[in-house]
Amino acid sequence: MPATPAWPPRSTPRLFVDVPLSVGLEMGLDGAHAHYLIKVMRLKVGEAVKLFDDRSGEYLAVISAVGKRDLMLEIKGLLRPRETVPDLWLCCAPIKRDRMSFMIEKATELGVAKIIPVQTTRSVVDKVNPEKLRATIIEASEQCERTALPCLYPMVKLPQLLATWQANRHLFFADERLHSLEDGSFRTALTNHPGPAAILIGPEGGFTDAENDAVRALPCTTPISLGPRILRAETAALAAISVWMALSGDWK
Repeated sequence: MPATPAWPPRSTPRLFVDVPLSVGLEMGLDGAHAHYLIKVMRLKVGEAVKLFDDRSGEYLAVISAVGKRDLMLEIKGLLRPRETVPDLWLCCAPIKRDRMSFMIEKATELGVAKIIPVQTTRSVVDKVNPEKLRATIIEASEQCERTALPCLYPMVKLPQLLATWQANRHLFFADERLHSLEDGSFRTALTNHPGPAAILIGPEGGFTDAENDAVRALPCTTPISLGPRILRAETAALAAISVWMALSGDWK
């Protein structure tokens, strides 16, 4: 006998909805979500959609009615509970728009729990667009099948970040001054400091001497090297996240 096709199919559209979901719930969608499902995906009554709410998990829904600009869905079952996210934060100086979006997108895919833009002396960008960054986070989460969105915090100045830092979270500081891997081995630092963590990535021009000293003065900080080559800010962030996930996160 032929194998029964998987249900729902892997090609089933997947969307984030900012409302609590539960089995048996009937809900309507309009706006961009409805346009995507009706006009782009051309879904009909009876076809499946995956929804997740960043609260309880991912659900299977079936389209029960389709209008010109809206549709109705019925939640049929829970596919997966909300995931447990590795306790890693990314603290990063804002960079130029497209590269910032790229960094946020990839950090989301790699699994960070929180993203904090940090204003520094040499930051070439002095503000971020939180709505655009959140949209990037949502789209990346839909594509990579996360069930928990990373938290996006408002931008803070570096002195404020350091002044309010909690001692139970270790801060790994990407220090371009460290040219020797032996002096700043990330592997060794992770072995010595397991548990909740954050990675601090500076701006394109690096931290000033005063900022470097201030970060190093924090008792729960360890400077790390990301290799012998000079990396762009977004490359440094993604390299550091990948190392942490491989050695201390959920890639093990």
